[in-house]
Amino acid sequence: MARIELEHRKTWFVRMVEWSSRRMYRKVPDPVNVALHNRRVLVSTMLLEGSAARWKKLDPTLKALAVMMPSAQIGCSWCMDFGYWEFHHQGVDPAKLRDVPGWRDSDVYTDLERAVMEYAEAMTVTPPTVTDEQVERLRQDLTDEQLVELTALVSLENFRSRSNAALGLTSQGYKEFCELRPVT
Repeated sequence: MARIELEHRKTWFVRMVEWSSRRMYRKVPDPVNVALHNRRVLVSTMLLEGSAARWKKLDPTLKALAVMMPSAQIGCSWCMDFGYWEFHHQGVDPAKLRDVPGWRDSDVYTDLERAVMEYAEAMTVTPPTVTDEQVERLRQDLTDEQLVELTALVSLENFRSRSNAALGLTSQGYKEFCELRPVT
């Protein structure tokens, strides 16, 4: 249960943000409802998210794994739910998204994908445990530009997941919009 109120007085600004969110996501994401309590935080976050959405150096699957790993490790069910929805719509293999929490025991990942998840996991623990060997492994397949983007994505997801988990945000059912329904 959310630790902060998700309802707001319906000012013009709140109505505009809610309308825009419903157009993009079918409903207003709870992190948006939380950020509406502080307009400067909301605007700064929207600018950051808008900028990050234009980072395109990494393959979509690597990007998805870099984002989903911290969500799983931190235990942010909201981020796991929304991440599945977001990356499913970008064409990432659903099996890879589903297996993130148990990635070490899954056989759906390539060596590079495993290296990305290991790096994301090492970045997410406190204190971080990233090694020179992990970075060198990634540099075998990634350019410096891609490695910087990967690192920024993991950091950004730590910000999201830690904030959402701290405020008690849980799954909103985005994944339901992705799952195949049996034909009757």
